Amino acid sequence: MTRFSACIEMLFVPETRDPAQRIRLAKAAGLDAVEFWFWSNKDLDAVERALEETGLTLAAIVAEPFAELTRQGDHDRFLRGLEQSRDAALRLGAPVLICQSGPLLPGIDRSRQHDDLTIAMARSADVLAGSGVRMGLEPLNDRVDHPGYYLTSSTEAFAIVDAVNRPEIGLTYDLYHSLIMDEDPQAVAAGHLDRIFHVHLADHPGRHQPGTGRLDLQPHLAWLDAQGYDGWVGLEFRPTGSTADALVQMRGSLG
Repeated sequence: MTRFSACIEMLFVPETRDPAQRIRLAKAAGLDAVEFWFWSNKDLDAVERALEETGLTLAAIVAEPFAELTRQGDHDRFLRGLEQSRDAALRLGAPVLICQSGPLLPGIDRSRQHDDLTIAMARSADVLAGSGVRMGLEPLNDRVDHPGYYLTSSTEAFAIVDAVNRPEIGLTYDLYHSLIMDEDPQAVAAGHLDRIFHVHLADHPGRHQPGTGRLDLQPHLAWLDAQGYDGWVGLEFRPTGSTADALVQMRGSLG
């Protein structure tokens, strides 16, 4: 059964500027989990109180800082930050850190950037080992939202995860980004469900709630469920109006 997590960087933003209050609104809307991006710009005491008060799970946060993981020279900076991100995740009970690859670097052979990203994931596994916190590398689209991003292929992402072959490293698989890149989710994810730590969705165009665009998301969610995916599905979309109305439309669209 699909379990939804509200990304409070997008949901409940029209209603309040306070992240802790967005957690309370997610509870009132009948959701069981929330997630957010940066932890370093939030009042973690207030977030922790809101999570305890509502009983909601914190499904995921972003591994800070953003870095050029396609370049070994930036790895040490990222890994120092990853230690702090790991500790923040442990404090707040988040099982997954979401990680971006960084940009496609001009003038450097792509195969070298692939190798450097793989090394970054292997070193990250060492930082996370024994903590219970896992990291999901996230492919993104470069056609609409993230021009110049390196890791646009889910197939390449799974290859990196397979090469690292550590339980701490997997994917954050975003159906929105995957479909914009003309991938067939059921083809690229087949045989890799154990490496998908977290899922995101939104509709296209506009990155709004399901039911506003042309992406047929429901069959892919049903397939993930049938294959045994039991992680959270993050609602990472921009409501076209109130969040409450967007959730009603989303639920209708996804059945």
